[in-house]
Amino acid sequence: MESRMEGDVYSGFGERYQMDGKLLQNFQKSFVQVQDILDQNRLLINEINQNHESKQADHLGRNVGLIRELNNNIRTVASLYGDLSHSFARSVDASSEGESTGTLKSDGKANNQKRFRSG
Repeated sequence: MESRMEGDVYSGFGERYQMDGKLLQNFQKSFVQVQDILDQNRLLINEINQNHESKQADHLGRNVGLIRELNNNIRTVASLYGDLSHSFARSVDASSEGESTGTLKSDGKANNQKRFRSG
């Protein structure tokens, strides 16, 4: 299965919100971690289903450990998504603060336009 986490996924995002490369790398790393865990969960679920269908005592007993592993993986994914959400919100807030003060435009450059009052 091809990974959906290509560098170009982030290029438009990085242009809109002035994020440094390190933050984008952390996002990508987390998304890749999540995808790896989800792929592992798919395999675990398949094995759990096969064991259940076999109705053999040793296979059913093995499911206890597999289900624990699956639950731990789900907790890890939820934690990674929580961290990503928090990081994303902070970066958007930081970008919005720069725009609202008039000191930065969305491209991160200083806003040197002079304002004139009419009247």
